[in-house]
Amino acid sequence: MIDNQKQFPHRLNSSIVLIARFFFKAFAFKSFFYMLFLVGAFTACNTETKPSNPNQKPSALKPPAVNDDFFQSIGQGIGLDFMHSIGADHMENIIESVGGGAAFLDYDQDGFMDIYVCSGTWVEGFSKSDKPEVMPTNHLYHNKQDGTFEDVTKKANVGGPWYSMGVTVGDYNNDGFPDIYVSNNGPNTLYKNNGNGTFSNETEKAAVGGGKNCSVGAVWFDYDNDSFLDLYVGNYLNFNPDYKYYYAPDGFPGPLAYDSQPDVLYHNNGDGTFSDVTQAMGIVDIDGRAMGVGAADYDDDGFVDVYVANDHTVNYLWHNEGGKGFVDKGTMSGTGFSQSGEATVSMSVDFADFNGDGLLDLFVSDDNYCSLYENLGNGVFGDQSYPAGISVASGQFVGWSSSFFDYDNDGDVDIFKSNGELKHLYGQEDQLFENIQEGKFKDVSVELSSYFKEEHVGRGACLGDYDNDGDIDIYIVNLDSIGVFLRNNKGNTNNWLSLNLVGKQSNRDGVGSRIRLVADGKVQTAQKKSTTGYLSQNDPRVHFGLSNADLVDSLEIRWPSGKHQVLEKIKANQILTIHEPQ
Repeated sequence: MIDNQKQFPHRLNSSIVLIARFFFKAFAFKSFFYMLFLVGAFTACNTETKPSNPNQKPSALKPPAVNDDFFQSIGQGIGLDFMHSIGADHMENIIESVGGGAAFLDYDQDGFMDIYVCSGTWVEGFSKSDKPEVMPTNHLYHNKQDGTFEDVTKKANVGGPWYSMGVTVGDYNNDGFPDIYVSNNGPNTLYKNNGNGTFSNETEKAAVGGGKNCSVGAVWFDYDNDSFLDLYVGNYLNFNPDYKYYYAPDGFPGPLAYDSQPDVLYHNNGDGTFSDVTQAMGIVDIDGRAMGVGAADYDDDGFVDVYVANDHTVNYLWHNEGGKGFVDKGTMSGTGFSQSGEATVSMSVDFADFNGDGLLDLFVSDDNYCSLYENLGNGVFGDQSYPAGISVASGQFVGWSSSFFDYDNDGDVDIFKSNGELKHLYGQEDQLFENIQEGKFKDVSVELSSYFKEEHVGRGACLGDYDNDGDIDIYIVNLDSIGVFLRNNKGNTNNWLSLNLVGKQSNRDGVGSRIRLVADGKVQTAQKKSTTGYLSQNDPRVHFGLSNADLVDSLEIRWPSGKHQVLEKIKANQILTIHEPQ
């Protein structure tokens, strides 16, 4: 059963420009007074970008006109006034440097993407500043279908108070409404969608709180294909506020100064509760400090695997052994270390077939050169970041969230990467790498938008088609600053197709479904995922650029249940809802 949804052609305009121009990359040998001057200058500039009252909204919102940029910064002009907070006046520890994430989701199932955003907050005994009059919280923004958003946090009951890091969205009870799992410094939160615009905190009943751990990345996936979404939670480190030994220019101790916390795998029991099956499934996390977590079936054996980007230690690639256990293949597969054989400050992971060979590849962002792991088959990967042209362009930046997406709908996936300093509130430019074929990428950031000349302290980012016009927009969380929304102004000059999968025998979201699309003789392969990038989640609809093709010759879907579905002669430029056959 299929049906389509009309496109919505609204466009919007840029409203803020972060004017701090600052350069800082490991020049620790400079004098203390020179650094003090630079920090002071940045702080003065950065303060000017914050609105005097972040909760105040314009009296009326109207989508701004399109400018000449491919991507146009428009956030506050359309009601996205979210201000991330570290919960203190100054960043003084590693926990404050980690958050936060964001997710596109259609929480009310009206066909338009809403946005959930995570923030830190003031915590007694932890935050080294006075308690603010208005406590920072997470926010939920409802898409009003006219190109603007409204803040519905209080009405929906999803604000907090938590010191939140990231978010993953999935329909864990298969009732047709997406639920929200928030990873926190402290107990995590599971919000069940009540289907009436509100959410209920089901954490205690579901038994997925995780205690006092510092959880960062998390991902929904159905590891045993029983039709219910399970949950992998990546835990970070045991923060000790009394530990004070560190190199002064760093600002505070790094991750290796603290003991790691083991990750957790929760099995969905199908009755609203979960069981901790971490040890039973063979997941032995001895020394990983998890940051971003992602899940996809990299070897196409019908069972979804998990990749964990760890901070300063070897990354994990947990191979799913037929739903009966997991084995770490990180080192053996070539994805545990960077191209130089180092355990990097890995941040996020995403999966896609960037070279069109039908195999899912990986991109892992880190604190310098990043890793583009080409899937060579037989469980082996090769890091192509340098020959692909990514390493040299990334070397001066600290990469956080990164996602594959086809920004110009030309039929191949490109890469967006948010950047920002590790231990200081120093901005860096974000980047967009265009796939120029034959395994090569080109940094085209400044060619596309004036935004990419601005410096922000980027962290999480979610990508999706908020106005249903056929091209992918971007929302970026900036540490202790206002978020940025980039509207895609030109991507839909090429054709496209978006798929809204609805599972029947499989999980309701169709997470784990494998999709093969053929148009104009070109084959594209994708998989339905939940978490994407750093602590974030993209539009749940699977998007394909079609270039000049106005017809999809064939669309093949292999659902997690094992069922195969083939559709033919599908018209381009539509959002197509596809139900799993009975």
